Amino acid sequence: MEAYPIKFRPILKEKIWGGEKLSEILNKTSNSKNVGESWEISGVKDNISIASNGLYKGQSLNDFLGKDNIATFGENFPLLMKFLDAKSNLSVQVHPDDEMASANHNSFGKTEMWYIMDSDEDAEIVLGLKNNDIDKNVLSDINASNVDAIFNIEKIKSGDSYFIPAGKIHAIGAGVLAAEIQQTSDITYRVYDWGRTDDNGDQRELHTSLAQKATKVFASNGKSNYKLEDDKTSNLVDCDFFTTNIFEVKGPQKRDYKNLDSFVIFMCVEGMAEITINNHTEFVCIGETVLVPANSEDVIFNSQGSKLLEVFIDSKDSNYKKSAS
Repeated sequence: MEAYPIKFRPILKEKIWGGEKLSEILNKTSNSKNVGESWEISGVKDNISIASNGLYKGQSLNDFLGKDNIATFGENFPLLMKFLDAKSNLSVQVHPDDEMASANHNSFGKTEMWYIMDSDEDAEIVLGLKNNDIDKNVLSDINASNVDAIFNIEKIKSGDSYFIPAGKIHAIGAGVLAAEIQQTSDITYRVYDWGRTDDNGDQRELHTSLAQKATKVFASNGKSNYKLEDDKTSNLVDCDFFTTNIFEVKGPQKRDYKNLDSFVIFMCVEGMAEITINNHTEFVCIGETVLVPANSEDVIFNSQGSKLLEVFIDSKDSNYKKSAS
């Protein structure tokens, strides 16, 4: 396979909580005013990404897996990359781990992370329960009068990054634009939806029983403590399912990936950068994502000032199992 920076057609998802920032800030083309998600790279069934540039334009994401990745992950691309715009609060939710997801849904679980790209003043997120002594049975009786006593709510700002392992209660709050990296899974158990209704006056389904089984207690809020350094990467998340670094580019840089047995994905979260492989150059602007194939070695970057999320998997250390599908 010839290596070059591969782009894919975004898959836009309308959501009851979506807004206009994906079009206004990230230049996603849509006539809708409630687009909540842009799936940048997806191997989810019926939502497989299609290449939009270069030699492999029109080909499916799964065509780029390669023999080593198929041996580890099966026929499924292991990560789902998104940009999210929350005009209103997302439901408070939890995701199953691999064991529970495999038993109940024949799927991978859903461990994820967020990088906050933009936020309104006083924007918040839900991260875990208020304290670790709260009985999980309380999840069956949440309402407007007790919600603040049950969930841990944190103020956030642009540049914050959070790790959300499977089993952790969470929700992105109103006014947040974020990049999300997650396992390839679309399984969500809602535990509270702020009392909202759809156009027919119906509330969305809750999944309280499954959520109680999935919920775990965590000592940390998962916030990444990192320091940006010009033209160097800083680690945000390093887990069994993916590694994410932030890379601030301020001039020409060359990075060598020949010893990394993985594709590398770059999500541009600020500015614009050039990415060159084998004399093939692509510009990546804020809100764009590119995949660098695993057979790439030297990758050259150039920018007057940009921030990229660098995401990859080292399959030797991965806990993914081929049996999940």
